Amino acid sequence: MNLESYKNVFLEYLNEKIKIKEPVNLYHPISYILQIGGKRLRPILCLKACETFSGSYQKALPASLSIEVFHNFTLLHDDVMDHADIRRGKETVHKKWNLNTAILSGDAMLILAYQFLENYTGNRYKEIMLIFNKTALQVCEGQQFDVDFETREDVKIADYIKMITYKTAVLLASSLQIGAIIGHARVKESDNMYLFGLNLGIAFQLQDDYLDTFGDANTFGKRIGGDIIENKKTYLFLKLKEVINSEDAKLLEMLLSLKDEQEKIDGITALFVKYDIPELVLAEIKKYTEIAYKCLEKINISDTLKQEWIQFGEYLMKRIV
Repeated sequence: MNLESYKNVFLEYLNEKIKIKEPVNLYHPISYILQIGGKRLRPILCLKACETFSGSYQKALPASLSIEVFHNFTLLHDDVMDHADIRRGKETVHKKWNLNTAILSGDAMLILAYQFLENYTGNRYKEIMLIFNKTALQVCEGQQFDVDFETREDVKIADYIKMITYKTAVLLASSLQIGAIIGHARVKESDNMYLFGLNLGIAFQLQDDYLDTFGDANTFGKRIGGDIIENKKTYLFLKLKEVINSEDAKLLEMLLSLKDEQEKIDGITALFVKYDIPELVLAEIKKYTEIAYKCLEKINISDTLKQEWIQFGEYLMKRIV
């Protein structure tokens, strides 16, 4: 199936399983955050990986829902930590309801994510749970690294890559690995699917960094330059710090302290362009994408299926939103 078909199948399953019930103030926020959109990449990856190895995606539906509920649980709590008002163009849960509701509904989502995995038994259940638990903890570690970076002045690119690996890439990778396991893939194959997803996930986040500054405002879905306004230590910023001369470093420090947001965005963007940062980050995206494809080459599936996964990778890397 094409990606849109997987998405539709998944949404039908989500609507069947996620209901608003008593107490309404616990379950309505859960339904709300799961219904306000999103690319649904993780459940799609899980379903497609299962079908790649078994010829059928149906058995992976509970795992795909577990992964998506867990992902949205992290977003709900991230919004609380970031004091964010908007998620996917809609009010965040703590804004629409209140802080206590957001925390409790988030807790319930985590438990629901584990409950959906109870559909699996025996060794397969154990395998999935080991991956899920390791990934869940890494996502928390990635979020803490991200928070720590706000006050650290010694962040290096290697630190940043580790942070986005944990915060973003491991869940994409685990979605593929879990789907492959449910599809009866051998250990070597499921491990390489994980590595394929991990490197694609890193490239995906670097692409997000790039689009935040150099994307099209009409298609990106949020204000261009948001990372600059928030003084985020993205790959672009850290690379600039690596290569900038001393005179421009002073200019950068001045720009970081500006109150005028547009002047700040324009000034720092000009420095990015001066030091070829867009080209450098695009080269890094290409590097991780190519590593992902090399992992894919090692997987014992047909060339047709490999080509489908390459097309999926190209879709991710050519996105403009």
